[in-house]
Amino acid sequence: MNTVKKYAGLLWMALAIASYVFLVYTSYHQIHAKPTTDTIVQWVIFDVIFLPINIGLLIFGWLAFKGDYDHLPESDEEIVD
Repeated sequence: MNTVKKYAGLLWMALAIASYVFLVYTSYHQIHAKPTTDTIVQWVIFDVIFLPINIGLLIFGWLAFKGDYDHLPESDEEIVD
C-alpha cells in the first residue's frame, strides 16, 4: 500500500502542474481572443485563486511521495506533537 501512496503522490504532483499549465494556457488564449478589461480581470483572478490550490496539491503529492503518510496513527496515543 505504501508503494501505491508514493505513486499517487507522483500523480498528484503531475496533476497539479498539468492543471495549472492548462489554466494559464487557456487564460492566455482567452485574453488574446477578447482583450477587454473584464476578460483580463476574470482570467487573472482565476489564475491567482487556483495558484494556492495547486501549490497545496504539490505539497500533498510531495509528502506522499516522500513517505510521510506511510504510517497513519490508529489511536490518540500514537499522535506526537
